[in-house]
Amino acid sequence: MDALTIHEAAETSGWSPRMLRYVERVGLVEPARSASGYRLYGPAELQRLRTLRELLAEYDIGLSDLAFASRLRRDPDLRQATEGWLEAKAERPDDVPAGDWMRWEQEKHQRLLAAAALTATT
Repeated sequence: MDALTIHEAAETSGWSPRMLRYVERVGLVEPARSASGYRLYGPAELQRLRTLRELLAEYDIGLSDLAFASRLRRDPDLRQATEGWLEAKAERPDDVPAGDWMRWEQEKHQRLLAAAALTATT
């Protein structure tokens, strides 16, 4: 099989070896592996890397945007949760008077931030 090592693929494609590892980790390009575990980039992977760069430039998006889109396709629970959040409308809790809603939301955020800070220090 004609294939390039990660360093050769980096030189050819313009992506750094570090970025090639990231692109693989997020599932955008999956190079084959040699018997000893080295990444092997063939013509299909080089084409994917070229068209990936073109896609990112054409739509002015980052790798993390595309990685998230890829995750949405693979993870139906994440897709459903994301769609639910996008479709949801903000609603005031029934037990919170309209005039107190802003204060109630601020206090809720402060409690959540305090709990997260406490968790981070333990």
